[in-house]
Amino acid sequence: MKYDTVIIGAGPAGIFTAIEMIRHNYKGSILIVEKGVAIEKRRCPKAKTNVCVNCKPYCHITTGFSGAGAFSDGKLSLSHEVGGSLPELIGEDYAQSMIEYTDKIYLEFGADTHVEGIGQDEEVKEIRKRAIKAGLKLVDCPIRHLGTEKAQQIYYAIEQYLLKNGVDILFGYQCENIILEGDKCSGVIIDNGKKVEEVRAKNTVIATGRRGADWLEHLCAEHNIMHQPGTVDIGVRVEVRNEVMEKVNRVLYESKLIGYPKPFKNKVRTFCQNPGGFVSQENYDNDLAVVNGHSYKELKSPNTNLAILCSHNFSEPFNQPIAYAQKIGELTNMLGAGHILVQRYGDIIDGKRTWQKELARSNVRPTLPDAVAGDITAAMPYRAMINIINFIQAVDEVVPGFAAAETLLYSPELKFYSNKVKMDEDLNTSIKGLHCLGDSSGWTRGLMMASVMGVIMGQKLAAKEKEE
Repeated sequence: MKYDTVIIGAGPAGIFTAIEMIRHNYKGSILIVEKGVAIEKRRCPKAKTNVCVNCKPYCHITTGFSGAGAFSDGKLSLSHEVGGSLPELIGEDYAQSMIEYTDKIYLEFGADTHVEGIGQDEEVKEIRKRAIKAGLKLVDCPIRHLGTEKAQQIYYAIEQYLLKNGVDILFGYQCENIILEGDKCSGVIIDNGKKVEEVRAKNTVIATGRRGADWLEHLCAEHNIMHQPGTVDIGVRVEVRNEVMEKVNRVLYESKLIGYPKPFKNKVRTFCQNPGGFVSQENYDNDLAVVNGHSYKELKSPNTNLAILCSHNFSEPFNQPIAYAQKIGELTNMLGAGHILVQRYGDIIDGKRTWQKELARSNVRPTLPDAVAGDITAAMPYRAMINIINFIQAVDEVVPGFAAAETLLYSPELKFYSNKVKMDEDLNTSIKGLHCLGDSSGWTRGLMMASVMGVIMGQKLAAKEKEE
């Protein structure tokens, strides 16, 4: 097969690359290769079974058209201060202008026009005052909430737009390797389990998301693509009653708090807050089960969940941060017999495990029904656990009741965006014709910034075609 541009991965970075190429009158042929299925065919059996059945050959929550975005809570962060380190590469002002540009594209495809977290400046000041007193930084980021069910409709509209405008999408194929000729990438090798194919292309764009971060790391090592071990996030998902988070949910919708708790002073932050949301499970390769959270526009629970993530940066000689995080996840899964572990905060402080009967009589009932009560501290590294405990105590000064005995902690919550691929501001890697985008590249974290990176890539490839 021969194409002008081949895009590996139909997540936000990949599909927004194609959208922007179309919008800028790109005349060449475009192919998107996706391991999963079309968005209208993505189904999670858990909706009927209430328990994870560990789908093979991949998890429908993380894989398929629109990637993890289809089943996420669908929050678009509208500030350059949130979503990774892309502004360091392209500049903060440019990043903010591209967020606003990309947001308009989402609106064109049906995103809700309402923006959360704006218009209540005095109340935000009061929350920030309490955060400062607790030694935390508050990032008050406007949020456009798509909602889990609405996000699927929006991405379906995008899928149909791409098909109608001549983009070929090859489902059920995964990328095995890139094709190198000297110092130039001239395409990829793909496989659907029955047939191996070569796709030759002038431009190769890899946008495989967090799920593909480990694969891309190995690819970089194999072909000497310049990269550096980046940050890996290890943490927990916290669940409390909505009443505890009521003011923060109303004023900010998502309270992004950052701290550097003693004694280690690692960066610890809140992430992906879901008012009235549900804790969920995602399955990665090698049967690794990790916890996440989402929220719907209509269906609501009595709880709010959010992640608390501890950032780990490693120095020489260690260079396998993703493998390190995976080992922690595997150990936690072992303790939970393949399920997500959940423990009450008070039990952690008291040095005891949580029992299922204790959860049944608590004010905070788990929204992940097949989570197993146990002891997450038996698998969580000491450094990360101490960071998380001290951070929760600081957040309690901002949100009284957050550190209540019945607060639930689920584990493992892992974010695999390590392996930062070295690129210039035109998103060129050290290999000619090869570009790496989105969360797997190590430069972005989340829907909006991954989409922005795709928009920039699409514009640059369209401009490159005109120059040629």
